[in-house]
Amino acid sequence: MSKLKDTGVLLREDFDAGPTNLDEIEPGLWLGNLTAATDKETLQAHGISHILTVDSCSLPNNITEQPGMVTKFIKVTDTSQEDLLSILDSAVSFIISSLENGVLLVHCYFGVSRSAAVVIAYLMQKYKISFESAFEKAKEKRRFVGPNSGFQSQLKLYHTMGWKIDPTNPQYKLFRLHCAAYHVSKARILPTAFLDLVQPDPALIRAQPEPLVYRCRKCRRIVASASNMLPHIPKESPKWTDPRLTELMQCAGKGGIKTPQPPDTAGDNSVSVPPACQETYFVEPLGWMTEVTHQQQGKLNCPKCVTKLGSFSWIMGCQCPCGAKVSPAFYLVPSKVEWSNFVQNVQVTV
Repeated sequence: MSKLKDTGVLLREDFDAGPTNLDEIEPGLWLGNLTAATDKETLQAHGISHILTVDSCSLPNNITEQPGMVTKFIKVTDTSQEDLLSILDSAVSFIISSLENGVLLVHCYFGVSRSAAVVIAYLMQKYKISFESAFEKAKEKRRFVGPNSGFQSQLKLYHTMGWKIDPTNPQYKLFRLHCAAYHVSKARILPTAFLDLVQPDPALIRAQPEPLVYRCRKCRRIVASASNMLPHIPKESPKWTDPRLTELMQCAGKGGIKTPQPPDTAGDNSVSVPPACQETYFVEPLGWMTEVTHQQQGKLNCPKCVTKLGSFSWIMGCQCPCGAKVSPAFYLVPSKVEWSNFVQNVQVTV
């Protein structure tokens, strides 16, 4: 049973994760629970010199301060909404360096979901295999590994991105927007960790301006580039787990949403993607949208002539006229903007 210390503060040593259990997934790579990570005799018996903690609390000092012990703590909660992808590069790098220099234990609370997900990501990258193959490989050594459903979906995306984080991947963009919306619902502002989601103002001077842009219909100020568009299929709410997003967004980037490209059927195995919806233009949050970082919802006015171009909502999202529910949503009304396939003069934002 957990006991609260006299200080009234709940500490790591107040928890009981059950009997010690750990399994060797690969030579020198152990996966186990919190009890194993805090049992000095167990650590010594298996020659463990490195510990990776993937949990909500770090290990107690009597473990982390042991002579010769190298530890790393990555804070992760075991919920399907948790952003696992953002910590995978760091976690996998630590696993690789630890195995080069000693024996590693990766653990969370029970050694079932969070730590298992990180070990599976390592196996995926090492062997260049799918989530399913890596999951089975880990399960052969530790039968009760079971990352939660959200982690499983993220690991499948990790495979899609080539076993690394690709910030330009359309599915990853939408995934991070969903993560940000979850945190905005709690904090009421956009956390610092997600400020990079606000893309540069497309009207700013840049070395290689994009040729495909959307302008305010009244003053012709550039308000979005084709690469900023987040298109969706009519009547279908976009989901970051949908692999069709990549092809859909590539079509938007090539010719704008108003001129969608037909799917290439020249003997390939790609999934046929319908033309994007043209009822509403959904975009990434952009630099000129000054309120998106500190408001949950609001209007989007042209930064030059102040004409209302659309609205945004982190939490409630927007119901597109086609029937699709998009959330979070940053949208421009098609009648308020016009698409241009060239840049006459590179602008300086007002």
